[in-house]
Amino acid sequence: MAPFPPHLIAGYRTFTTQRLPAEQSRYRELSVRGQSPEVMVIGCCDSRVSPEVIFDAGPGELFVVRNIANLVPVYAPDGGAHGVSAALEFAVQVLRVKHIVVLGHAQCGGIRAFIDKIEPLSPGDFIGRWMSMFIKPGETVEQRPHETMLDFATRIEKAAVFRSLENLMTFPCVRILVERGKLQLHGAYFGVAEGSLFVLDQEAREFRSAREVMTG
Repeated sequence: MAPFPPHLIAGYRTFTTQRLPAEQSRYRELSVRGQSPEVMVIGCCDSRVSPEVIFDAGPGELFVVRNIANLVPVYAPDGGAHGVSAALEFAVQVLRVKHIVVLGHAQCGGIRAFIDKIEPLSPGDFIGRWMSMFIKPGETVEQRPHETMLDFATRIEKAAVFRSLENLMTFPCVRILVERGKLQLHGAYFGVAEGSLFVLDQEAREFRSAREVMTG
């Protein structure tokens, strides 16, 4: 059997000597009474975009599900295995979260492969089939005249957040609670290079700097 990655062991050693002592009582409390996070974050698998790091969250604060391009499928109770849908159902029905945040980000590899129509997005693979959820039948995703590739990619990365929020509302358990005011849906976008965060103003349908939200 291959040895466990040494840098992970080193990281765990740091955890046990630095962070764990400060949060040991919190971990013990969570082990006894269970988790009760108020926020679910649906983010991308990208290793640069960790919700717990971005939001400086402690143990038990966020219920996180991550996938390629932070996508939420439409409600489809077809008997298949649906990981994101199962996590969503657990968060809403069991944990009773009060907020769901869809967190998109810059330089998303899934989005870039999708718009470039390049490998590994061959028709029969998992990534290609997964990314096909992004568009509805009859829709096209094309670069606009005079739009740079960077602007095109950014637009589609943000569009993925809108599509996931739209798809969330196809789940009856989500829609009912949103309509009753017991659950709120949010969109956010993270700039990897600068560490910048933009929060979706749903009425204006625009992403605004989190710094504006903090000072506003």
